[in-house]
Amino acid sequence: MNNRQSQEKITAIYCRLSRDDDLAGDSNSIIHQKDMLTRYARERNFPNVSVYSDDGWSGTNFERPDWKRLISDIEAGKVGIVLVKDLSRVGRDYLRVGFYTEMKLQAISGLRKGCEPLAYVTVPKDLTKIKSKMLFGLTKRQLVCFGSAALVGVPLFFLSRGSMGTTPAALCMILVMLPFFLFALYEKNGQTPEALLGNLIQCKFTRPKKRVYQTNNAYSALEKQAELERTVGRIASGAGKRGKGRRRLTRQERKQIEAVIRQAKGDGKNHTVQASLPFRNMHPDGLCRLDDRHFSKTIAYADVSYRLAGPDDQRDIFERLCDFYNGYDPSIGVQMTLSSRHEDKNGNLFGMDAQGDALDDMRVEASSILQMQYERGSNGYVKGKYVTLTIEAESVQAARARFSRIEADTLNRFKVMGAAAKVLDGKERLALLHGLLHPRGEPFAFEWDWLAPSGLSVKDFIAPSSFEFGETRRFRMGEMYGAVSFLQILAPEIQDRILTDFMDVEGNLLVTMHVRGINQNEAIKMVKRKITDLDAMKIQEQKKAARSGYDLDILPSDLSTYGGAAKNLLQDLQSRNERMFNMTFLMLHLAPTKQKLEIAVSQSASVAQTHNCILTRLDFQQEDGLMSSLPLGLNRIQIERSLTTSALAVFIPFVTQELFMGGDAMYYGLNALSGNMILLDRKQSRCPNGLVFGTPGSGKSMSCKREITYVMLTTKDNVIICDPEDEYSPLVNRLGGQVIRLSPSSRDYVNPLDINLNYSEEENPLALKSDFVLSFCELIMGSKTGLEAIEKTVIDRAVQKIYQPYFADPRPENMPILSDLMAALTAQHIPEADRVAQALDLYVNGSLNFFNHRTTVDIRNRLVCFDIKGLGKNLKKPGMLIVQDAVWNTVTVNRSIGRATWYFVDEFHLLLKEEQTAAYSAEIWKRFRKWGGVPTGATQNPKDLLHSPEIENILENSDFIYLLNLSAGDRKLMTERLNISAEQLAYVTNADPGSGLLFFQNVILPFKDEFPKTTELYRLLTTKPSEVSHDGETG
Repeated sequence: MNNRQSQEKITAIYCRLSRDDDLAGDSNSIIHQKDMLTRYARERNFPNVSVYSDDGWSGTNFERPDWKRLISDIEAGKVGIVLVKDLSRVGRDYLRVGFYTEMKLQAISGLRKGCEPLAYVTVPKDLTKIKSKMLFGLTKRQLVCFGSAALVGVPLFFLSRGSMGTTPAALCMILVMLPFFLFALYEKNGQTPEALLGNLIQCKFTRPKKRVYQTNNAYSALEKQAELERTVGRIASGAGKRGKGRRRLTRQERKQIEAVIRQAKGDGKNHTVQASLPFRNMHPDGLCRLDDRHFSKTIAYADVSYRLAGPDDQRDIFERLCDFYNGYDPSIGVQMTLSSRHEDKNGNLFGMDAQGDALDDMRVEASSILQMQYERGSNGYVKGKYVTLTIEAESVQAARARFSRIEADTLNRFKVMGAAAKVLDGKERLALLHGLLHPRGEPFAFEWDWLAPSGLSVKDFIAPSSFEFGETRRFRMGEMYGAVSFLQILAPEIQDRILTDFMDVEGNLLVTMHVRGINQNEAIKMVKRKITDLDAMKIQEQKKAARSGYDLDILPSDLSTYGGAAKNLLQDLQSRNERMFNMTFLMLHLAPTKQKLEIAVSQSASVAQTHNCILTRLDFQQEDGLMSSLPLGLNRIQIERSLTTSALAVFIPFVTQELFMGGDAMYYGLNALSGNMILLDRKQSRCPNGLVFGTPGSGKSMSCKREITYVMLTTKDNVIICDPEDEYSPLVNRLGGQVIRLSPSSRDYVNPLDINLNYSEEENPLALKSDFVLSFCELIMGSKTGLEAIEKTVIDRAVQKIYQPYFADPRPENMPILSDLMAALTAQHIPEADRVAQALDLYVNGSLNFFNHRTTVDIRNRLVCFDIKGLGKNLKKPGMLIVQDAVWNTVTVNRSIGRATWYFVDEFHLLLKEEQTAAYSAEIWKRFRKWGGVPTGATQNPKDLLHSPEIENILENSDFIYLLNLSAGDRKLMTERLNISAEQLAYVTNADPGSGLLFFQNVILPFKDEFPKTTELYRLLTTKPSEVSHDGETG
């Protein structure tokens, strides 16, 4: 009942707008607040949204009707969470706001510090649009242009009026003055007409339109230099022979020498692809020299599970990202690069090579299924995240010295955000550039010791086949077409998923953010100047209003908006940890055809539009845009937007961590956030032990079967299964395994006292075996208090005695059985030993004597399944314990030959439910890790497992946890044990079969697995009778 009431509580959205707030623009409007908060609630699965709205009410008045209604509903227990745009919406009297947040709303999780949704951050107005007025309401540029127009046009009018007449002279004057007016008033994307004209001239006339791949061999360059010197020498020596003694060169001879030198130097233009790449040299340590004084280095960093994190963790990541940008002074250029490029995987990606056995047909089917899942996701696109830092230095040595500190600080900043990062060396940077310049995936081959013998430069190994820059809005690189655009940020607020949405667009895409800090004092002075300019404009407008008889408070809306924004910005710079930055946001699209290129650009433009931004093509600047997009740290595009630290950090580059490992990595579903395949190798983890939790029908058994299948198809490892419900037999038989049916009527016997000489890493293997026998005896005796000390002593004494013949002559017929143990206990003639022997009698001479036999089955098969369904209730727990001990025997044998052993046990909670078996099971669980074992415990009753006193040891030694759909009670327990956030919990609440949450080491991923149902593999994996018996269904 309580859960139902909790689920029926509403998510309250509170909006308020006063008349004063209305002057601040659309960002505070009621409609905007409703839209923003409704999206925020929908994205986080908040239920039963209800809107409370007070339009036109002052924040100092708390007698607002909907506010009073909200408080009433909260006190009545109807509200589960309150969402507001910011605390000013609650009220402007911050003492009373504090009273409400701390007293009235202390049980409401949404109205604490995190009440302001991090999903949106206010973007400061672009103050560069406010121009300082010098005289007559004109800017300095306008005064100069208009003055120049007058100086040229007016004299021309008076000079030509006599010969042409007044009207033609006036027309000539207007025509002559028109370019000056254009230069005074026209501006596009912050660029002046002369800049636009210069770009056009360079693109269409001065720069070579087509560049080809042409090596400039160092040795041939030396030969050309020597030839030049010989040619000049011949001219000079010829002049000396014609004269007597030494004489000066004639004018014609000097011109001839200058022509030869000019021809040798060329025209200074970039005629080759290599010459177009804007850097001089790449050093082996990754230091790139851009020109005489500028150097750069690139750091690659991994993703962070930002989307899956809770609000507090998201805010922490956001604040760390703010600190990241604030940590760089204005002398350091920061280039954030996010790349997405398609890469064809040649060969068998999933290790399903044919092995010439009976499983090859299954390998073919499994490989085709995995290839289909791979193509459905985004794994066909290799995504990378990089930051390139640029500094100015006198020499390479000085650059290295400064970068040593900058690199350490940068790596530490990524570390506190939870992102793994590494500095790329020279070869890695060249490989990155090669991949970007060869989007079709041509292989990269390079070694540093190739340079000297070949005389080539590093550019020769990364350059594409050609460049073509003749077109206005696109270019061509090799066989691919490209286009560079820039982002105009017009929105009053930016959502934190804007970068995620851009990177979700399919295609070869490169997103670049060039960031350069502004000196804090200069930024404050600039904002103060803008405020002064705005105040002056306001005074002028008020004077006009007074002359015209209008109300002095009526001002142009832009003037009011910019005035408030500038003052808020100044307050942020002076009182908060905010700095100012200039940012250039570029997007590079590549496609094989012009049509596909335009489609890709339009898709990104649509994404920009949904965020109230505009994606604009760079006209006549495609070459500069391409070179500025490469992760070299060079920015040739002077289209900048001023942003505060918070507004810059809201471009969060993090989405979700990925698991796409190599080696023996196996498939575990699709990342529910990114759609990428999850490929991981549990054997590479610190502790490969795993747990699988899920309600009946959630896909728990199918997940285990899938993993078993991939182990058999892709590795040489052994697999052992403890099957309490006879669910695995069809799969085991199809995989060529052995099913051992343990039941009182079966002739398959397993001796619980089996041991091998490698049973323990200690000198005496009986120590660990004695622990097992003690657990077994404790279980069958059924004492709630456990074995007494004397009972443990007599059991241990008996164990030592019964194994003496076997260790003296280790033959199978000398292996002891339970009757030997009972006899050794009886022979001690003490009451405690007799009590234990009497308990054993049921399993030796009674109706449950099934385990009083030597082992009759051969478990050396790669795949062995112990079917214990027939053991019944009384024998199931002892049976699971004995199977676990048999598995340990196999693990110890396989360890000696370097082979891993996978162990899958269903209904694992039964082993931990009883104190008698829990301690031994936990000990074995810890030992598996060191001995090459990979155990997996599955259960549909997490509550019983989590209440075990040994669960802490189990969880601490399990790096792999696979959560499927959970019941309400189990979700609560899991939240406490695994510290699961509300966002993460949503993926195991009413989850579809095969969907849930994966924990692997320090990575948490939501997953889904839509397995095709028309395959033989699916029919072997599923446990649903309806799906087994019906073909033709599709998934």
